[in-house]
Amino acid sequence: MREITHRVDQKASTATEAIKRLDAAGLVTHIPYTGVSLTDAGRVLAVQMVRRHRLAESLLVTVMGYTWDEVHDDAEILEHAMSDIFIDRVDSLLGYPTRDPHGDPIPRADGVTEPLSQVTLAEVGHQEVTVEQVSDLDPEVLRTLFDVGVVPGARVAVRSRDGDTCSLAVNGADVVVPAHILQEIRVIP
Repeated sequence: MREITHRVDQKASTATEAIKRLDAAGLVTHIPYTGVSLTDAGRVLAVQMVRRHRLAESLLVTVMGYTWDEVHDDAEILEHAMSDIFIDRVDSLLGYPTRDPHGDPIPRADGVTEPLSQVTLAEVGHQEVTVEQVSDLDPEVLRTLFDVGVVPGARVAVRSRDGDTCSLAVNGADVVVPAHILQEIRVIP
């Protein structure tokens, strides 16, 4: 429950009440002090919401000119306001993207989602890799990475690590970033 409370940025009592409502609706199975898991119906609804959110982020960045560090909050609002036909038209307008601006996979209309690499930049040596996805949990991290060109599709190599900083080659240019950021970047070796 602590992880859910942190992720949705709510008080424990608020999160607990929401979990109880989802359980009563048949969307989750909740065993107090043990855990919460999605039911099949809950999983379908969750994938639909992820699709809406990631397409909303893509629309805001691609069409509206948002930067990828400012897009999340407005996408949160839009995902609840878009009808099914609207989301299908956004998907078509954007050319059926498979990834959102941060590189997260966008579920297709049928719910199928491409797998995401489990390898982080922190785990690779000095080889050149391709950035697949950047965690969108921290806007400051997003700004830092965007400013130095560490975006999905960029070619990156770790040059050196020195305590709290790390030197990277990004598309041929040398940049320095905080070392802890490397674990927020998923790459394709």
